[in-house]
Amino acid sequence: MHKILDVAVREYNAAVRTKAFIISIVLMPILMGGGVIAHKLLRNQVDITTKQIAVVDRSGIMADVLVRSAAVYNESEINDPETGKQIKPKIEIEVVKPAEGDAADQQRIELSDRVRGNKLEAWVEIGANIVHPGDDDGAGAMVAYHSKGAVMDEQRKWIAIQVNNQVQGLRMADAQISPVTIQKLIAPVPVEGLGLVSIDTATGEIEAAKKTNETATVLVPLAMMMLMFMMISMGATPLLNSVLEEKMQRIAEVLLGSLTPFQLMMGKLLGTIGVALTVAVIYFVGGAITIERMHATEYIPLGILPWFFAYLTASIFMFGAMFVAIGSACNDLKEAQSLMMPVWLVVCAPLFVWLQVVKQPTSDFSTAMSLFPPCTPMLMVLRQTTPTGVPAWQPWAGLAGVLICTLIAVWIAGRIFRVGLLMQGKPPKLGELFRWALAK
Repeated sequence: MHKILDVAVREYNAAVRTKAFIISIVLMPILMGGGVIAHKLLRNQVDITTKQIAVVDRSGIMADVLVRSAAVYNESEINDPETGKQIKPKIEIEVVKPAEGDAADQQRIELSDRVRGNKLEAWVEIGANIVHPGDDDGAGAMVAYHSKGAVMDEQRKWIAIQVNNQVQGLRMADAQISPVTIQKLIAPVPVEGLGLVSIDTATGEIEAAKKTNETATVLVPLAMMMLMFMMISMGATPLLNSVLEEKMQRIAEVLLGSLTPFQLMMGKLLGTIGVALTVAVIYFVGGAITIERMHATEYIPLGILPWFFAYLTASIFMFGAMFVAIGSACNDLKEAQSLMMPVWLVVCAPLFVWLQVVKQPTSDFSTAMSLFPPCTPMLMVLRQTTPTGVPAWQPWAGLAGVLICTLIAVWIAGRIFRVGLLMQGKPPKLGELFRWALAK
């Protein structure tokens, strides 16, 4: 046992006593949350170049409306009200007289060429019958917005709002209905999301239901799952490189002179678990301090922490053993990458279904996925952190399944490790790995 602990301490010290360890602790959350951070930093980085839009109005009623709306927009909406700095692009409307017959097609080509030549941002063709379309009007009852990137174009949304507001106003006027009356008739009734009414155990008084925080309802479970994923990535994956490097440099042959293959493998796994738990504690302490300063301590899932660390330990044992086996069977990184892809697909499987699980944490699908041992660590913690929670027996059943799967993975990995670590020059094949695992 002391040899296993010696290897574990060596692996732990080799990992944490480096600048790379400190840098990875800082960078990993940034990488995982890079999209959110970039959105916050770049949300005000908007192209404020004037957008010139040509309008071919076959209805005869929309072009002037768009010109007036653009003037109001440029006057009141493009500048920050506090700083006066321009934060949105100006919109200039160029009214183009509609062509008819064959000339209409030529006009469409000319306008499209102006967009291609960056002389226009877009051009719009407004149908003749947009106010009162018939059953077979087709293009005559629509507005066509032509640009290089129409799907993501903010100006297309602006055009749609102006056209629809004007059309709706005209239709209500023709029907002699007041817009105020329409607004009252279609005004939605808000449906407030609240928790459950409870009784204060200390005073016996009824506590009113609190308003649910939709952001926290999603972000807290997601943060717990992503933290688990980071720990597996930072913990289990380096084992493959470590074993492969020792095999390629023949260091493993020297170590096996004083250790059994199983002792060496278990030492590496224990050292990796120590590193992962250290990083997890650092993140939890840092997160708790941050949340406390934000006065949001009610969102810290303290009751889930024991389960988190139990699942984390078992998952690193399970996936770490798989990566150790792959590293011992391969001769270089290229061979290892092809074998580790199936394992990575299993590791990443919870990331593909997490949103469905958060929406319906007690559904049959969510339950089945969270009880599938390779997915259990991340998905069970995800479900436990949701306000709905899970039945008390499921975390225990999930942990039992993970432990059984972990024991099988470690046993198989140990048998592959003892053969593959000394095997040189021969590319690994799945059939051979199975034979090594089942050999007596």
